Amino acid sequence: MDSINIKKLAEALNLSTSTISRAFRDNSDINSATKARILAKAKELNYQPNHYASNLREQKSKTIAVIVPELANNYFSQAIHGIERVARENGYHILIYVTDDEYQKEVTFIRHLHNGRADGIIMSVSGEADDHNYLNKFGSKRLPLVFFDRIYEDIDTPRVITNDYNSSFLATEHLIEQGCTRIAYLVVNKSLSIGKTRMQGYLDALAKHQVPFEENLIVDCSNSYEENSVIIKEALTQLKPDGIFTSVERLAFATYYACYDLNISIPKALKVISFSSLEIAPLLNPSLTTITQPATEIGEEAAKLLFTILDDRADKSPSNEVVLTSKIIKRNSTRND
Repeated sequence: MDSINIKKLAEALNLSTSTISRAFRDNSDINSATKARILAKAKELNYQPNHYASNLREQKSKTIAVIVPELANNYFSQAIHGIERVARENGYHILIYVTDDEYQKEVTFIRHLHNGRADGIIMSVSGEADDHNYLNKFGSKRLPLVFFDRIYEDIDTPRVITNDYNSSFLATEHLIEQGCTRIAYLVVNKSLSIGKTRMQGYLDALAKHQVPFEENLIVDCSNSYEENSVIIKEALTQLKPDGIFTSVERLAFATYYACYDLNISIPKALKVISFSSLEIAPLLNPSLTTITQPATEIGEEAAKLLFTILDDRADKSPSNEVVLTSKIIKRNSTRND
């Protein structure tokens, strides 16, 4: 009889090789009945796992690279936690790379990772450049890649996103329902897919409720706290909005600081809503109304997509896009006195 390897054992049981591996590593996420069936079949076929030899033969690093724009944002910390949990359950470690929203850093990291340092990449993109074709230049040798949250629309690879258009539409609508008629939209990068999608939700909500659109109420901000302080204070004093919708949580913080310095009362004079996964949002003064993304779940789903690709027996073209739902949590920053 031919020697039994993990692929043949998986075929005999009609299971994936990753499920077989998890059974032998005694992972907690595998059903006890499935595990017992795997071990019984392995004994019947006289199969003995050799993880060390397998890793050498396949030249696997057992490492996943996670590339993010920043770590200060609580959203990315939670997403990384979700990725790490799934990676650990599959016997992998993670390496974290931070681009600081710099495209050249992203390119350098990706090229470095193709030297065998990682088996796959999970990335939220920097988005600074229009041409992302460097990813396609690897051809068939490109490492398995999954995008999450921030994506490049021109790169064909699986991704995990949230319902950003609908969330932005509802956030803007909430401000309108609270009586706001001059709503400023604060954004860092309008060229990113996520920035365009969120802005379109804002514009469509204004149109639905016949609130006049003013182009100068779309305020371009930056990644610098000092620059944002100046930009937001100018917007507040010159444009005099009565509502602010910020596309990322650091702009909500900057708005709070600017209002404090200018003696503008939130929510009496200005109502504020923001995308944010910040756990202390209820403790801010006033508590911040947020569009909260399921960050940990996003990380978990991205990791599961990647391991689906890494699994030798799996379909090499997994579901191209997973869309999760964010929720609006109404707090005091948008209340009516």
